[in-house]
Amino acid sequence: MEPTIVEREDQPYMALRGKIAMNQIADFARRTPELFSWLAARSINPIGDVFFRYAVVDMEHGLVLEIGLPVEERHHGEGEIVGGVLPGGRYASVTHIGDPGELEGVTRDLLAWAEKEGLEWDADGNNWGSRLEVYKSDPQEVPMDQWETELLFRLRG
Repeated sequence: MEPTIVEREDQPYMALRGKIAMNQIADFARRTPELFSWLAARSINPIGDVFFRYAVVDMEHGLVLEIGLPVEERHHGEGEIVGGVLPGGRYASVTHIGDPGELEGVTRDLLAWAEKEGLEWDADGNNWGSRLEVYKSDPQEVPMDQWETELLFRLRG
């Protein structure tokens, strides 16, 4: 693992948002086509890779998770589809190639690295400024054990 610190600009996005239990992430992920359909029906073109944004990480009461896509400009959503802006700033980043099931361990390693470096997260308790899993591989073209995923956690300050 070779974490880095990257600078990101503000990025408008559209997402499917839900409050779910940890064991429901895979089922929620299967709803990704709903977001693509919603965008297509409104002629909104994504300009980047699918990501998960963990807005709230609360193992006891549930996660607030978004399946999102970057877009050129901010739009309003409806129902479970929301529009927003991923905040720019400094992010701790690491890229993992392998099964997404391994991301829990990769996340632990990234958190340990950041603590050792004296970095602070943009988080208030369980609420995150931005905690992203960016899926850079097309699951229809790349075997799951070779997926490329970038983790990005926004840093305070």
